[in-house]
Amino acid sequence: MVLLSLIASHHDLDLAVLERLSADTHAVGHEIVAGCTPVTGAVVLATCNRFELYLEVDDPAHVAAASAGAAAVVAARSGYHPERVETELHVGTGVEVAEHLFAVAAGLDSMVVGEREISGQVRRALSAARRDGTTTSDLEALFQAASRTSRAVGSSTGLGGAGRSVVSVALDLVQADLPAWPEVRCVLIGTGSYAGASLAALRARGCSDIRVFSPSGRAHAFAAARGARAITGSDLHAELADVDLVVACSGAPGAVLEVEALAAARIGVDRPLAVVDLALRHDVDPGVRELPGVRLVSLTTVSENAPDEHSAPVALAHEIVARTAADFQADRRMRLRNPGIIAERTRVLAGLEAAIEALGSTDERAVRALRRRTRGELHGPTVRARDAARAGDEAGYVAALAALAAIQVPDVSGVTDVSGVTDEPAGVATGSATGPAAPAASQPMPVR
Repeated sequence: MVLLSLIASHHDLDLAVLERLSADTHAVGHEIVAGCTPVTGAVVLATCNRFELYLEVDDPAHVAAASAGAAAVVAARSGYHPERVETELHVGTGVEVAEHLFAVAAGLDSMVVGEREISGQVRRALSAARRDGTTTSDLEALFQAASRTSRAVGSSTGLGGAGRSVVSVALDLVQADLPAWPEVRCVLIGTGSYAGASLAALRARGCSDIRVFSPSGRAHAFAAARGARAITGSDLHAELADVDLVVACSGAPGAVLEVEALAAARIGVDRPLAVVDLALRHDVDPGVRELPGVRLVSLTTVSENAPDEHSAPVALAHEIVARTAADFQADRRMRLRNPGIIAERTRVLAGLEAAIEALGSTDERAVRALRRRTRGELHGPTVRARDAARAGDEAGYVAALAALAAIQVPDVSGVTDVSGVTDEPAGVATGSATGPAAPAASQPMPVR
């Protein structure tokens, strides 16, 4: 099995291209797993500035076929030609997959370095894959490790407490055009996670007059849970004549706020209006920026004005990401190789137990000594094999596995005669952090 990532982000593509690639993301993962034979699992991460596929492929030799199959599914949904989709998606394998996802989850690959909303989006991407039945144990491990890394970066660097986010940068950009925050009247369009983050950011600045509209009809429940006021579609245009700020982040297909509707709502209104559109698919028709007294801030504007971060905390965060990604990849190599080690240990230890049982009456002291001696003989090559697997040392792993394979099931004929067996002291090595622990003498020996 191999993990594969296919990445498109704001670093390389226009947001309009990302928008089309992200079309119908809820169906993409299921279709890739169902229609692309080499792909055994998929998690789709689509946000306002990235579209990423994380796939498990059955064999390294099938990576190219899996990439082409996934690109074909995305192409069918986006309307782009499959060859273009393949060109736009950067392919990652090996430790690159983990390092990229961990950096994303930690907010290090965002428009605004250190933003925290992305960590929740990473968790929700995994939850969606679980609901769709497209995740696997390796993808689960990858995404859970990404969440742990995000928390480690936040606690070790303070980036999580710096208040960085796409929302905060957008609000900073329009602040000069607004009254004092306690006097700002705002319409919030949307009820998803970004709407929740936007409402929290507005409240943190002192804005309390927030009216919530949802094109999906969920405004009342969202607003009631947060102490805001819900408005309906029939109220929206009337409210637009009486507010200073619109923050739109519903992600609904098609513009929620059209030029003509906003122009009609502002007839006879001299008050300036700031409009923040944080939806990848444009909740607000870009043409509203041409209306008198209206200023539009979009994701493109945020990207152009996001602070460039080269601070010590960010450098430390990248070190944490690189270290945890390397550890994840090493652990995964060991897990993939461990069955071979377990098989050889099972051959010897299970064989020993079977021989002891077949012998019938035995001297317990002699049996304990023989078990310890056998574990001691297995211990060295077991540790060497696991260490080599973690390090990606194929030759070292093969040599250690061969050493395990050369160990024979001990002769138990002498365990009825204690005179020929030395009961070794308890200090004999019986395991380590990477080896098996000794079982209780009176219990059948577990094989690990």
